[in-house]
Amino acid sequence: MAAAERSGEAAAADPRRVRNTCILAHVDHGKTTLADHLVASCGDGLLHPKLAGRLRFMDYLDEEQRRAITMKSAAVALRSRSGHRVSLIDSPGHIDFCSEVSSAARLSDSALILVDAVEGVHIQTHAALRQAFVERLRPCLVLNKIDRLITELCLTPAEAYMRLHRIVSDVNSIYSALRSHSYFSLLSALEDNPSSSSSSSTEDLPEDFEDDDDNEDAFQPLKGNVVFACALDGWGFRPQQFAELYARKVGVNPSAFLRGLWGPRYLDKKTGKVVGKKAIKSADPQPMFVEFVLSALWKMYELVLNDGGESKRVKKLVENFQLKIPERELKNKDPKVVLQSIMSQWLPLSDAVMDMVVECTPDPVAAQGFRVTRLMPKREVTPEDDAGCPEVVAEAERVRRCVEACDVSVDAPVVVYVSKMFAVPYKMLPLKGVNGELLNHHGASEPEECFMAFARVFSGVLHAGQKVFVLSPLYDPLKGDAVQKHVQEVELQYLYEMLGQGLKPVASVGAGSVVAIQGLGHHILKSATLSSTKSCWPFSSMMFQASPMLKVAIEPSNPADLGALVKGLKLLNRADPFVEYTVTQRGEHVLAAAGEIHLERCIKDLEERFAKVKLVVSDPLVSFKETIEGGGVGLVERMKAPQEFAERTTPNGRCTVRVQVLRLPNALTKVLEESEQLLGQIIEGKTAKGDGVLDPRLSQDDGNSAATLRQRMIDAIDSELEAISNQVDKEKLERYRKTWLGYLERIWSLGPWQVGPNLLLSPDAKSSDRAITIQDGRQGILVSGSSHVSERLGFVKESDTKDNSNLDNGESAADAPESLHLESLALRNNIVSGFQIAANAGPLCDEPMWGLAFIVEPYLFADGSDAANHFDQYNISSGQVITAVKEACRAAVLQNKPRIVEAMYFCELTAPYDQSGSTYGVLNKRRARILKDEMQEGTSLFTVHAYLPVAESVGFSNELRSLTAGAASALLVLSHWEAIAEDPLFIPRTQDELEEFGDGSSIGPNLAKKLMNSVRRRKGLHVEEKVVEHGTKQRTLAKKV
Repeated sequence: MAAAERSGEAAAADPRRVRNTCILAHVDHGKTTLADHLVASCGDGLLHPKLAGRLRFMDYLDEEQRRAITMKSAAVALRSRSGHRVSLIDSPGHIDFCSEVSSAARLSDSALILVDAVEGVHIQTHAALRQAFVERLRPCLVLNKIDRLITELCLTPAEAYMRLHRIVSDVNSIYSALRSHSYFSLLSALEDNPSSSSSSSTEDLPEDFEDDDDNEDAFQPLKGNVVFACALDGWGFRPQQFAELYARKVGVNPSAFLRGLWGPRYLDKKTGKVVGKKAIKSADPQPMFVEFVLSALWKMYELVLNDGGESKRVKKLVENFQLKIPERELKNKDPKVVLQSIMSQWLPLSDAVMDMVVECTPDPVAAQGFRVTRLMPKREVTPEDDAGCPEVVAEAERVRRCVEACDVSVDAPVVVYVSKMFAVPYKMLPLKGVNGELLNHHGASEPEECFMAFARVFSGVLHAGQKVFVLSPLYDPLKGDAVQKHVQEVELQYLYEMLGQGLKPVASVGAGSVVAIQGLGHHILKSATLSSTKSCWPFSSMMFQASPMLKVAIEPSNPADLGALVKGLKLLNRADPFVEYTVTQRGEHVLAAAGEIHLERCIKDLEERFAKVKLVVSDPLVSFKETIEGGGVGLVERMKAPQEFAERTTPNGRCTVRVQVLRLPNALTKVLEESEQLLGQIIEGKTAKGDGVLDPRLSQDDGNSAATLRQRMIDAIDSELEAISNQVDKEKLERYRKTWLGYLERIWSLGPWQVGPNLLLSPDAKSSDRAITIQDGRQGILVSGSSHVSERLGFVKESDTKDNSNLDNGESAADAPESLHLESLALRNNIVSGFQIAANAGPLCDEPMWGLAFIVEPYLFADGSDAANHFDQYNISSGQVITAVKEACRAAVLQNKPRIVEAMYFCELTAPYDQSGSTYGVLNKRRARILKDEMQEGTSLFTVHAYLPVAESVGFSNELRSLTAGAASALLVLSHWEAIAEDPLFIPRTQDELEEFGDGSSIGPNLAKKLMNSVRRRKGLHVEEKVVEHGTKQRTLAKKV
C-alpha cells in the first residue's frame, strides 16, 4: 500500500506520468457504460464491478438517470496497471449538450471515439471526430457492441470482419478529410450516400505488410489505437493480446504474427509465414483476423450459450485460459451471465482500454507542445507595443513558453484554463480537508448552490488559498489600465480532485492535471484563464458544434417572484456554458437553448434548483432571417439587369443616401457564417459576439489565417459559378466573377455585429462623381468608405486604400470646401452604424438580414445657413445620417422581392420497417424534405435522412415516439439556412396575376406571410390582416311576430 501511495505521489508530481482523455461518441453508443467498467477496475473502489454498466456512475444527476442519457461532462481520476494517473472525462452524445463536449475536449489530450459496431458511423460520430481534430487531440477508436454482431445480426466471422473493416475505413475517411480540409464536401456526399464513404476496401490494401508503417490512416488496429469491445459485458481486446497469446502457444515471433492480424493477411500453414492474398494457395482462405480472432470469439459465444456453464467443454476452456471464475457463477441458469463472467475475465475491457490510453495518449508535456498554437496562438505585437512595454511582451512570451513546456518548476508562472462552471449543492461538499481539518464553506447555510470551476493546470503548481488573476477572453496585457474591467484578482478557496459525483480535497495541483476549484463563482461567468501574472495572454475561445436556436420567454406564475427568477436565471447562465439569457426591449426574459431536451432541463433546473419558483413558459420563439430573391442562375440574371437605388434624405437636407442591394452567393454566405470567430480576430483584433461555431478548416493555426479565409471566399464564388456553368454562357460567368472579385476589394464593413454574413460595400471611386451640383445650386461630395475589411483580409493593399482616400480628398478639393471633407470623414462611422442597425433588424419582421451586399452612396452637401451649423455642432446630423442609412437599406430590400429565411435541421431518424407509415406521416406533416432512406444491413431498421425546419421541430420527437410506440428515434443537428420561395408581401399586381387571383380572395395559404406575421405579432409590430376577410350578410334565426 505504501508503495502504491508513493507511486501515486510520483505520478501526480511528474506530468509525464499523467494522461488526460475524454470519451466522445454518438448518443447511445456506450460511453457511460465504458466509463463504468473503467471506474470499477481502476477507480480504487469507487464502484463495485458487479454494478458496472448498470449504475451509470458518471450520470449523477437525477434527470440523467431518468432519461438514461448523459447531460453533463464529468471527470474521474483513475490509476492504470502501470501506475499512470489517468483523468477520464465522460461527455454527452446528444447534440443539445455539445457545449459539454467542447468543455471536456479542451481539458484533454486524447479522445476515445466510440462507434457502435451495428449502427456504424452516425452524425454525432462526425461531430466527435471534428471536435478532436479542432482541439488537436490524439484520437483512439473503440468499436463497441461487438456482441450484437453475434447474437442479433447472426453474422459469420467473415461477414463481421467486413463490417468492422468498413467502419474503420469510414472513420479514417472522415478524419483524413478533416486533415485535408475537404471535410464538408465529404459530409455532403455522406448525406446523399452514407454507405459509400469508405475510401478503401480490403482489396485496395497493399499486399506487402512491410508498408504498413507508412500508412497514413489515423486509426490502425496494428498500431494499438483501436479496441474491439462489448462494454455492457465488460470485455474488449486489441490485436496485440491475441498475437501474444498465439505466439506463446505456437512459438512464433509476436511482432511478426501481429502484422497479419488486420487487413488481407493470410497464414501459410506449410511455411508458417504471413503472406498476401496472391501468395496463398488455399481455395477459400480466411484473413488471419477472422481465423485467429473472430472465430475464437464466435466459438466461445456458441459454446457457452448452447451448452451452459456446467458443460465439460466450457470448464476445459476456463482451465486452459487459467480463469478464476467462482463455481456459483458457472452454475448460473442464465447463460448470458456465465458468458459475461468468462469473457470479462478472459479479455478484461479495462486492461485493453487503459493500456491503449497510456500508450497512445501523449503526456501533457508532449501534448501541450503541439496544442499550444491552438490554446494560446501567437499574437501580433506591433513595434509601438514592443517599444512601449517590452517587459510585458517578454513576460507574456515566457508564460507562453512555460505553457508549451508544461513547466512544473517552483518559479514557473501558474496558468489555468476554466472550461466551464458547474453547480454543486453545499451539502454535497466535503466537510474535512486534506489533513482532517474542518472546511469553512462560505454560504453553506444558504439554499444556493456552490459553483465550481472545471479546470486544468497548464503551467506551474496551483495551491489552495493562492491569489491569481482572472483574465476574460477580451483581456490584452499590452493595453494596461484600459482593460482593467477584464481582469480581477481573486483568492482561491479549496482545490478538489474530481471523482465523478464526489470531490476529494487536495492541497496543490501540478501542471497537466484536471482539478475542480472553489471560490470563483462570483468572478467567472462561463470560462476564463487564471494566471499568477497579469502579463499573460488569455486562452483562445472554445468552438461549439452549434448555436442556441430554441428560445422561450419565461415569467413567474406569481409576479412577486420576479426577483427570484432573475437571480435564478443568472445562476443558470453561469452553470450552463451553452445557455443564453437576454432581456428584450419589451422586458421579456428570454432563455435560449440548443434543443428541446436542453430547454426542458434548463426549465427544470430553474424551478427546482436555482429560482425555486413556478414558471410560465411561452411557446418557442424561433429565429428567422431576411434576404432577397436570388440564388443560382438568378444571381447572374440580376447582375445584368439595371438595379434601382433606394434613396433617403436627412431632415436637415444635408445628406442624401442612395443604397443598392445585391444577393451574395450562397457559398460565400456560408463561408462568412462559419468564419465569424476568425473574422472577429482579423478585423481590428476584435473577438466575435460569442464562442464560434466549430469549423475545422480554420482551427489549425498556420500563421496565415487571413490568406486561408481570403482563398476560401474566392473559392466560394468559383464553386457557385461552377454549379451553374451548364446553364449560363462562359462570357457571362467571367463577367460575373470579375464583378464579384471587384466587390470583395470594396468591403467596408460586415454586419450585424461587425462579423455577420452581410457586406457593406464602399462606393466605386472610379464610376461615381466626386463633386455634384443639384437644382438649388448646392455643392456636395460623395462620402467614400475605407475598404477596411478588404484591407485586413488582404484583398487590397494598405497603400491602395490610402491612394484611394487621397484621390477622394484631392480630386474635388478645388470644387468643394475643406470643411465639407472634414465633415465627410466624421460621418463614416455613422454610415457604418446605420448599416449595422439595418442588418440586425430587417424590414419584414425585425429579424437579422442574411446574405446581402449593400452598395451605399452617401452624398454630403454644403449648407451655409447659420441654423444648420448651429444644429450640427450638437451632432444632431449624426443621428439623422444613421437613420437615413438604416431606412435606405431597409427600403432597398423591400423593393427587391424580400424573402424569409428559416433554419433547417439535418434529421437522422431510425425506426423499424413496420413503423414506416407513421414515421413518414410525421415528417410530411412537419414540412420535412427527405434526402434518402435505406435499410440497415442485417436488421429490420431503416434510416431516414431529411431536412426539417427548426420552426416545425418543436414537439417533433415526442410526436414521433407516441405515433411509433417509442420504436423510432431521431437526432436533429443544425444544418443550414434556407430561403422560403414564397413572397411574404405578395399582392396581385400584373394583369396575369389579377386574372388568376382576382382581388386576392383566391390566394392559397402563404407560408412565408404566416411566419412573418407570427414574428411581428410576437414582437408587438403592426400586422396587416382583416378580422373578417370575406364576410356575408348576417342572418338571424329569430321569427317575426
